[in-house]
Amino acid sequence: MRKIVPDPPHALDSIQALQDTLVQSSEYALCALFVARQSVQLKPTAPSSIVMQAVIHEMEAVQGLLESALMQVQMQQHLPAEPRTLH
Repeated sequence: MRKIVPDPPHALDSIQALQDTLVQSSEYALCALFVARQSVQLKPTAPSSIVMQAVIHEMEAVQGLLESALMQVQMQQHLPAEPRTLH
C-alpha cells in the first residue's frame, strides 16, 4: 500500500535549525526596514511618516537583537560544550 503522506525531511540539528530561522528572520526584518524607509522617503511630510519613523526605530532594534542572537548561536557551534552565560 502506498503512503499518502510522505516522510518528513531529515531533521537538521537544533542549532542549525535555529541559525537558519534567525537568518530568515533577519532577512524579513531587513525587508521591513527597506519598505518603511522607502515609505518615509516617498512622502516625508505625510502624517503617517512619523509612525513609519517609529517603525524604523523599532525594526532596527529587532535587527540588532536578531544579529546578536545569531552571533551567539554561531559562537556556541565553535566552543566546547560547557555551562556559561552570554550576557
